[in-house]
Amino acid sequence: MNYSISVLFRLIPLAMGAICLGLGLYVLDGPPDANHFVAGHVLVSLAAICFALFTTAATIIRQLTKTYNTFWLVMLPLLGYIVGLLTIVWGLDIIARGDLPPYVVAGHVVFGVGLITLCVTTVAASSSRFTLIPLNSGRPDGEPGAPGAYPASVGWLLIAVPVACSLTGYVWALGLLARGADDPGFYVAGHVLFGLSTICTCLIALVATVVRQVRNQYRKSERGFWIWLVIVLGLADIIFGIAVLVDSPASFHVAPGLILIGIGMICFSILSKVLLLGLVWRARFALANRVPILPVMTALACLFLAAFVFEAGDLSAAYFIPARVLVGLGAVCFTLFSIVSILEAGTSGD
Repeated sequence: MNYSISVLFRLIPLAMGAICLGLGLYVLDGPPDANHFVAGHVLVSLAAICFALFTTAATIIRQLTKTYNTFWLVMLPLLGYIVGLLTIVWGLDIIARGDLPPYVVAGHVVFGVGLITLCVTTVAASSSRFTLIPLNSGRPDGEPGAPGAYPASVGWLLIAVPVACSLTGYVWALGLLARGADDPGFYVAGHVLFGLSTICTCLIALVATVVRQVRNQYRKSERGFWIWLVIVLGLADIIFGIAVLVDSPASFHVAPGLILIGIGMICFSILSKVLLLGLVWRARFALANRVPILPVMTALACLFLAAFVFEAGDLSAAYFIPARVLVGLGAVCFTLFSIVSILEAGTSGD
């Protein structure tokens, strides 16, 4: 990989994280109302996902440029997990402030973002032997994998992280939804946390794909399962979001409906990585270098949708939060563009 390009692909996650952080702080510096509180906290928390994606980018690039060593093996995932845990603690602290809607919504969304950060960092940890993937891919079925892979116990532990995060998010979200009929705050928090949990589930597919390819256990027969799992979850989020929007004219349906659509865009951004790794495994895929276009398109979709929602903000304050959060979700999608571009370079041997 060209050194200048490797620097660019590492700068993109940091730049997008800075945008989320800067916009979030700018929003928080505005009037001390509920909309600014929720939107600001969510935007700041999204910077944690961007940082975790940076650890993934740095982990793979340093292997491709042969500058990876024990220090980076430990430090990059460690920093990502610390940021993820701090984000979770931050979310729990906001939740503990009371049952007022701003605390309920912001706290649970920040908590969910922390769960995603842990899952993304696990992608970085599982990619610590990324260079074994093209080596194993070049071997015929049935041959032993390249030496140096982590043991099976480590592989199962890595997969268990996004599984645990997904289950935690789903269970908590269902509990919130059970209370949502009586309280708009719980309604919004439950729907968004459920959507964030689907991102964790999509990351199960990505972590499992990486782990099984590193350990030379990946089979073409399972490729369709992982790919369709992510597709179904992405479509479910978008359909769920539209259903929430049309279910009721109540203003508190606007934010969760639009944000669920944005979450669906992130799922499709993750699809690009699962799709690429699956299609190039022991096969030639002529359009592999076109796959990175997918997260660019999802990022643009989020940003264009945000532009329309910003305009709708003149009609109702209900559009304030989703307009700003969609910008942050678009930044995360574009960050995922850098990751899939790195994967494409690594699997193609460039």
